[in-house]
Amino acid sequence: MDLPNTPSFGGTSEELFALTNAMAAVIGGSVAIEDLEHCVLAYSSLPGQRIDELRRRGILERRVPDQPEQLRQYRDVLATSGVVRLPTLAPDELPRVAVAIKAGDMPLGTIWAIEGDTPINEAGERALLDGARLAALHMLRHRSAAELDLQAREDALRSALGGHHRAAEVRFHLGLPDRPRLTLLGFAPAHRPDREAPAVVRLAAAATRHWAAVHAEASVAAIGRTVYALLPAEAPGDVRRLADQAVAALGRSLGETLRAAVSPTVADPAELPALRAEVDDILRVTTADPDARPVADLTDTHARVLLLHLADELTRHPRLHHPGINAMVEHDRTRHTDYAASITAWLDAAGNIADAAQRLTIHPNTLKYRLRRARELFDLDLGHPDDRLSCWLQLRLLRRPDPHDPDHEAP
Repeated sequence: MDLPNTPSFGGTSEELFALTNAMAAVIGGSVAIEDLEHCVLAYSSLPGQRIDELRRRGILERRVPDQPEQLRQYRDVLATSGVVRLPTLAPDELPRVAVAIKAGDMPLGTIWAIEGDTPINEAGERALLDGARLAALHMLRHRSAAELDLQAREDALRSALGGHHRAAEVRFHLGLPDRPRLTLLGFAPAHRPDREAPAVVRLAAAATRHWAAVHAEASVAAIGRTVYALLPAEAPGDVRRLADQAVAALGRSLGETLRAAVSPTVADPAELPALRAEVDDILRVTTADPDARPVADLTDTHARVLLLHLADELTRHPRLHHPGINAMVEHDRTRHTDYAASITAWLDAAGNIADAAQRLTIHPNTLKYRLRRARELFDLDLGHPDDRLSCWLQLRLLRRPDPHDPDHEAP
């Protein structure tokens, strides 16, 4: 199988190809330089160099084929400062040595060399280590201005969402005009009890690539389990369309079901922490609901967000609980009665006895008896609108799972 002659991979100069040839001349086997995504940036092409089918596939496909134990090998190489000898992963694979390419402690890539007819010696190891240092200088020199700009905007957005900068500083660091039109999006995986969520670094990397391609002015940052994207100068309708596209594209890329939250549009960068809080509230609701819309704003989720905040307040201040509600729930638990369910069904039916009894599959007279006994046993005034509302809210919240538990299942 013939190999291409000194091709030009996206952004890779001939310097790296010359470097691989210089190392291969000392070692006797094929040498390849890879980035952190396991893409082949350059490879040696000396006549008579020792090479195997795995290396040929990596060169032709521009990426190293996946193999069992491969990720562990990459971790071992990147964690070591010297040359690493690695066991073969397939019967037809030739022995390899590898070395990490680093700038200080920051990993940039790896160099992989197939050993020649004799095992690599001290001169070969020295050639690999020198090659790694030269490759690091080359890769740093050729890091694109766009990549550095994305990193700077990520850091600036993370600080702005945390409220660590004044509005003028946010405008400067994000390159915003004096009166920007800002909308914040949040992305998070929908909760699935049967599998783990994708690591936030994977979601953040995919989101960064996506927004760099579709919206040059977008800034992306990951905080906790959520990835945020700040879109300037977009009309609300366009933001919703872009959010729909992003959820679909990122979901396909990661093989996951994602949810997106859309904030209101504002002109003051000082409001970004408040927008983040709203986006977080929406995602608390939609990621726990398997039937939620893929993209939602506060209008879509207002009632459930309000209930979440009420649940938070009752958790922080347990004395706000009506003692009769707690006593009724405990009575149902210990004596196997159904007062709480009966009152909840009656309140859900807006006081319609027949409708509530049908929902409970009991006779209307049975429901009337339970309501009367609940008033007597637990001192509940169900005749007053405010008391009915308070009782209904507390009973509704008692039926909800803990919204702070990342492993809870949606009702």
